[in-house]
Amino acid sequence: MREEEARKVILSPVITEKGTELTEKHNQYFFRVHPASNKIQIKQAVERIFDVHVTGVRTMTIKKKKRRIGRSEGYRSGWRKAIVTLKAGDKIEYV
Repeated sequence: MREEEARKVILSPVITEKGTELTEKHNQYFFRVHPASNKIQIKQAVERIFDVHVTGVRTMTIKKKKRRIGRSEGYRSGWRKAIVTLKAGDKIEYV
C-alpha cells in the first residue's frame, strides 16, 4: 500500500476523553476511517503512515440519529471508526 492510498483509508484521528484513557491504559488509538475500508487495509495504512506494529483492529459504524421538533425524524450521515491496538512499546504522536 502506497502512502497516498493509506491517507485515503485513515481520514483523521478521533481525540476524546475515552480515547485518551484507552491510549494510556491499553495502547489503543481511535481513527475515523473510510466507510468502505476493511480491517486489513486499516492495519496496513496505520503501519505505513505511523511506522508502528499493529496487533489488532476493531471497527464500528456510528449512526447519528437526527431529531427535530415536529413530525420528522431521520438519520444524519454516519461514519466508521476504528480502534487500533499497537504492540507494546510503540506509540503514535499526533502533530
